[in-house]
Amino acid sequence: MRLLTIPADASPSFSKLTLSLASTPEEVREVQRLRYKVFIEAMSLSALANADGLDKDDFDNYCDHLIVRDSKTLSVVGTYRVMSPHAARRMGKFYSEQEFDLSRLDNIRGVIAEAGRACIHPDYRSGGVIMLLWAGLAAYMRKERCEYLMGCASVSLADGGHNAAALFHSFQEKNMAPADYSVTPLLPFPIGEREAGHAPQVPALLKGYLRSGAWVCGEPAWDPDFHSADFFLLLPLAKLDNRYARHYLKETRTA
Repeated sequence: MRLLTIPADASPSFSKLTLSLASTPEEVREVQRLRYKVFIEAMSLSALANADGLDKDDFDNYCDHLIVRDSKTLSVVGTYRVMSPHAARRMGKFYSEQEFDLSRLDNIRGVIAEAGRACIHPDYRSGGVIMLLWAGLAAYMRKERCEYLMGCASVSLADGGHNAAALFHSFQEKNMAPADYSVTPLLPFPIGEREAGHAPQVPALLKGYLRSGAWVCGEPAWDPDFHSADFFLLLPLAKLDNRYARHYLKETRTA
């Protein structure tokens, strides 16, 4: 089902981008191939390398996959994996529950959509693709009658974890969730004391969540497979910044 088509300047050829939901096994494999190139090959994660060249797990069969294509080349250039409350019930858990205890969120589980595996081809990172993916997330949440969007944002530990620690200390000042929405990492990343003079660098995806009004719901988890510290984020639609609400929650055309 096509959700939205917009002209965009995300590629040098100014081609159009199209947004859709994966509807065939081959489209899901296209998504998995892009994720493999971005998450595994580009990050040189040899422990996760495989002959198929696919980044895949059991959750892929339960989730919906937003796809952004370059309509000239037909290549998949961006994707987001989304799990509805119904799909989480069928699977038995959300993906985030592999890293966090979400029991404090039990009272809102039925109105949460989970987004993850955000992935954009390096040649298409001028902004158009992520804007289209966010519009797709908004449309998906309306369709599923969800009031919250949750997910994990990863911060590389290539610097020894200094940036992840600095980010957490900076979040404590204005970005933390109310206590009723706090979660606990199953494998905590050791934060340590605040380092004087270390200015945190906020990754683009994490910055987008925070600008939209998302809360950071506690200390990060350590993901040894991807060598990252993962922050759990919860975005209540009622809290969505007005600028982003106008942009992402505007009416979209369906076909």
